[in-house]
Amino acid sequence: MASAASRMDAFALIAPVFIPATIGGAGYAAYKINWAETIKSFLRGPGRTRRILVLLFVFFNWKNLPFAWTFRVFYSIIHHALIRKAPSLGPRALFKPMISTTRAPLLEIDYNLHKSNSTFFTDLDVSRSHLVTYLFRPALRKLTYNQQSRLVLDPKTGEPMKGPLAILLGAVQCSFKREVAPFRAYELWSRLLCWDRKWLYIVTHFVPKGTAKPTEWLDPSYRGVRVRSGQDASGGWERKIIATAISKYVFKVGRFTVHPALMLDDAGMLPERPGGWMSGEDQVGDESADVGDVNLAVEGEWDWRRIEAQRRKGMELADKFQGLEDAHGLFDGGNQGALRRTWPG
Repeated sequence: MASAASRMDAFALIAPVFIPATIGGAGYAAYKINWAETIKSFLRGPGRTRRILVLLFVFFNWKNLPFAWTFRVFYSIIHHALIRKAPSLGPRALFKPMISTTRAPLLEIDYNLHKSNSTFFTDLDVSRSHLVTYLFRPALRKLTYNQQSRLVLDPKTGEPMKGPLAILLGAVQCSFKREVAPFRAYELWSRLLCWDRKWLYIVTHFVPKGTAKPTEWLDPSYRGVRVRSGQDASGGWERKIIATAISKYVFKVGRFTVHPALMLDDAGMLPERPGGWMSGEDQVGDESADVGDVNLAVEGEWDWRRIEAQRRKGMELADKFQGLEDAHGLFDGGNQGALRRTWPG
């Protein structure tokens, strides 16, 4: 979502004109086409075998075609921000997962005849875009027009910060456990893990399609979809998980870093907290507050103590993830020599 969301300000301006014009143009072109003759020529005309094979290849590998990644990412943003605007679900939705389904087409298969590890990251781009746009839509819109909304102010002058909205990907770490066979369907369950003064952390689990089913859906438009019956919806999945990834995002207005808690609060995801969510030495609230008695294994009211307990639990893992930053210091610039240059790269 890094590159796509950084252009949301421009997209918000052109979308009201671009989308209707595109749909209208496509509809008029479709109206003018003689579909019966076109289909007949396609299926029966000279070279039909090659055309049908090419069509089947495109159909089963569309997600790897040129500009398909761009379409998938921008569609997630357009869908949740403009077409079917995400509802405001409140603090209870803060740590709930967004589920997306896809497959491993032929062009993602490596020489081991399963999904290449490198292709997991394009799926993550799309899954994170769905989650962040869905949760933060009101705040993202305000940041897009920060001069008018005054959501983020310059701490020195008190005036609105200037510059375009950007949501930048800082790092991704993915741990692989099981392979994905060709054309097999799988799901990505992405949810908020935690946040600190700078970073928003997201955890994503890859699982085979149909492996897990939620006990409820929070989105009102999805209430009619079947849910999982039973008391425990979290046991035994470690034997089926394909991979798990952690990503971190930073919100920017121009070059100014926006506190993730400010975004969460403006999106209606945080309840009131004594002293606020951006107080304290590390600007993540009063860390001396005791929340050890909160039982996260039992569903309860999502007040500030429960949310803070969940955030701290996530930070235990995020702190280890942040330790990878020290690896940058291992680069010596060739002071100890090198092997050689290779081609192709």
